[in-house]
Amino acid sequence: MGKILVIAEKPSVGRDIAKVLGSTKKEEGCLVGDKYVVTWAIGHLGMLAPPEAYGPQYKAWRYETLPIIPESMKVIPVSKTKKQLTIIKKWMKDPSIVSLICATDSGREGELIFRYIYEMTHCKKPFQRLWISSMTDTAIREGFAKLRPGKEYDLLFASAKCRAEADWLVGMNGSRAFTIQYNTLLSVGRVQTPTLALLVQRQKNIDDFVPEDYWEVYGVFPNFQGIWFEDHIKNTRIQTKEQAETIAKKIHNQEGQIIDSKKEQKKQKPPLLYDLTELQREGNRKFGYSAKKVLSIAQTLYEKKKMITYPRTDSRYLSHDMVPMIYKILRQIQKGPYQKEVEKVLQLSQLPLTKRIINDSKITDHHAIIPTEITPNWNALTKDERNIYELIVLRFIAVFYPDYVYQITRIIIHVVAETLLVEGKEILQWGWMSLYPPKNQEEQTLPPMKKGDRVKVLESKVEQKQTQPPKLYTEATLLSAMENAGRLVDDEVLKEQLKESGLGTPATRAAIIERLLQVGYIKRKGKSLFPTQKGMQLIEIVPPELKSPEMTGKWEKALTSITKGTMNPERFMESIIRYVKYIVEQGKKKNPTIVFDSHQKQKRSKKRNYNKKTFSGLGNCPLCKKGTVLENSKAFYCSQWKQGCSLTIWKNSLKSYGCSVTPAIIQQLLKEKTIENVNMILPQTKEKCTATLYISDKGMLEFKNVKRK
Repeated sequence: MGKILVIAEKPSVGRDIAKVLGSTKKEEGCLVGDKYVVTWAIGHLGMLAPPEAYGPQYKAWRYETLPIIPESMKVIPVSKTKKQLTIIKKWMKDPSIVSLICATDSGREGELIFRYIYEMTHCKKPFQRLWISSMTDTAIREGFAKLRPGKEYDLLFASAKCRAEADWLVGMNGSRAFTIQYNTLLSVGRVQTPTLALLVQRQKNIDDFVPEDYWEVYGVFPNFQGIWFEDHIKNTRIQTKEQAETIAKKIHNQEGQIIDSKKEQKKQKPPLLYDLTELQREGNRKFGYSAKKVLSIAQTLYEKKKMITYPRTDSRYLSHDMVPMIYKILRQIQKGPYQKEVEKVLQLSQLPLTKRIINDSKITDHHAIIPTEITPNWNALTKDERNIYELIVLRFIAVFYPDYVYQITRIIIHVVAETLLVEGKEILQWGWMSLYPPKNQEEQTLPPMKKGDRVKVLESKVEQKQTQPPKLYTEATLLSAMENAGRLVDDEVLKEQLKESGLGTPATRAAIIERLLQVGYIKRKGKSLFPTQKGMQLIEIVPPELKSPEMTGKWEKALTSITKGTMNPERFMESIIRYVKYIVEQGKKKNPTIVFDSHQKQKRSKKRNYNKKTFSGLGNCPLCKKGTVLENSKAFYCSQWKQGCSLTIWKNSLKSYGCSVTPAIIQQLLKEKTIENVNMILPQTKEKCTATLYISDKGMLEFKNVKRK
């Protein structure tokens, strides 16, 4: 009987699956058992080919070659992980392998990773799909017991393929068109440019804002205070200091009468469970974490600690078949620091499993992020991991708590022909809010009062205030704007309705923000994000459609429709091709008022301590021998790039080897050709080694003479 090849997305996940399947024999890049061979990708092993793969005419950046629209897109191996692809291909072609199991992450990107491997290796063997939402041993076993035919995910692959190709077409053509026109390296993208437009528009609103002074008058009574208003309770602003002082003097030490008294009971339902975007927002609001950091922590809690379910989800609901698991999870987290809080839930005769918690129609690929049913090892968590895990645990408990109920009292007092509003708040039931006690309780409590009672103004006071400009985006508020395609929405139910037409997906939004930071279009200061001059200039020159959050949101909705089978992929790509042609045409219309600062790199490099040759280059280009090697925010490149030199050394190219690529290292390599005894680690085994670093004939950083320590 033949064997089955299981392909995971990462080595750590592959090892976990192999342990459950009993595949324990170690071989290069895989683990072998009697029935299963478990191997893995290292993220994406395949990528869409660069323009020059479609013809030498596309190597140099020239306007006459645009738009670049290949008849069919080629997928090529990622050079730094080609060895692992070779290992997978060998097993795919092995006669002992009769079928495959796709065990990459259960989502759009995970599907694309596997299908690219399947395509590049020209594999024809049948495959099934492992679809799980937790990395616990139990979940893996259950997943293998319920494997699904690979064909069921063809539409998910179609959506992923359309997304990747659309981003390539827009990014490659748009970036080349505007770079050539403005003689400055400019990066544009289907999602990143509309996201940048949100930040730029907010900055413009702040810059255009003119603050205005206004005054408010307060009357102080024996046990409370009220604010003056005119016509409507929200109309409390007085335009001149003189008028405010006149009103204050008029009511001072005067007796008034209560002409209206109303009580209104309000309730606030528990919040919905977390999806990734809401978790990232909360992590940013509460701890100042970036969206990227929250995702990284959540991924660790999912993959390595196995304490939470799949984090890259856009759902905030659970399914009916999970009800028995809910009880198991509650009993497990009861063993941690929230024992008393969980007891209150377990003591209920019946859990309040409303549609705000259990709703099959609101689940597509995965359910909400919740704790898993394993006993949580709180002591094994770092401070950051504990912070995020605690958010997830608290939210899971909170959804079963009663409503937060309070009463608002509004009293209107008539004092010498003027009216004052007195408001008080009384908590009737803390409910779920008892899990999130407010730090400052600012609402005043009022003594018993009724219509017709007379009260005296003991003193009056005037406060000068000023209108405030809009606030800069934080990652929390930007994620909200991206989720709702530019419409800032607080209502959770409305958010759910707008989700399908957002900018990007929960899994990609963090990367989009990081990309904008890397290319120098935005900066981060504390929690705030703001656009740079270059970012604002880019938004000035691109056409309205390229910076429209609504248009990109419609595309994201179309990609979701492809997954559901309600839109034809060809129709979507036809709209993208028309759009690309439009962008290229618009790129010809140069805005003469926009001049990009060609000295930006020089100004930045002055702050560094390394050799000041950065201004004229770090050294001669090892590929074309004509240009000099320059630096931008993400890579080192040749000054002859417009003439076709393809040298690009990415700053993160040695990250998996535990090494950083600095200007000093590049300078030394260009001068001395090699650097001996560089400390590094082997990506797959994490073994510590020393090696010789050099630039290959293809312009890539590579190691040789590797020696294990």
